[in-house]
Amino acid sequence: MKLYKKMPLLIVLGVIAGFSYLGHQGLFQHDDHLNTSDHNPLSSSKQKQNSIEIVGNPESIGVLVNKQNLLPDHYEPNDLVYPDVRFIFKEKIEKRQMRTEAAKALERMFSAAEREGIYLAGVSAYRSQSRQESLYQAYIKQDGEAAANHYSAHPGSSEHQTGLSIDVSSSTGKCAAQDCFKDTPEAKWIEANSYKYGYIVRYPEGKQQITGYKYEPWHIRFVGKELASKVSKKGITLEEYYNDYMQVDNLVQ
Repeated sequence: MKLYKKMPLLIVLGVIAGFSYLGHQGLFQHDDHLNTSDHNPLSSSKQKQNSIEIVGNPESIGVLVNKQNLLPDHYEPNDLVYPDVRFIFKEKIEKRQMRTEAAKALERMFSAAEREGIYLAGVSAYRSQSRQESLYQAYIKQDGEAAANHYSAHPGSSEHQTGLSIDVSSSTGKCAAQDCFKDTPEAKWIEANSYKYGYIVRYPEGKQQITGYKYEPWHIRFVGKELASKVSKKGITLEEYYNDYMQVDNLVQ
């Protein structure tokens, strides 16, 4: 008789326990689904790693590489060549190389400049991650980490590693990678004409808070004619284009 009276209570407790178990199982299944979707390669072109992102398309001509967007560890382009242009040194070494498309565009740009009496020369093009590491550490030793961060990239975040960037100067090498280069005829020609050949001045004056680097009139980056024209005509950086203008351009198209 006492057992009979307790039966409804036991049934209720059993039902509650069953729902709790199912809810518990469903929760874990839902979490697993969320976790696996984070690794879906179609969900993003970048792979998040703490607060820094690893770019998922390092081969893209328009790839954005900066302090927040790193190249995959020890990334190396597979189409590096030696552009047929003058450099301020003679040796055929790593920093003379560029990716094929960027190299051909550089040749056209140097030739066009020369027809106008402007004689450009390369200073430093491709740079491997290990080479960037050596340079970065040397700059820290020389000027301290805070100062070095204004002009030198952390290993893996240098545009030179893409094979799409090059530092240029006059054929004499005067003011190469120095602030005084901005007042030269070569710098002024580059500022006015580089976009015609698919290049942009990557770190413009007055944009340090956006790019993370001080003004470097000698550092140019190949992004292709279409993108270079848009960035140049708007007077913006590559960061500003991707953050503020790209969606508008896509809507217009």
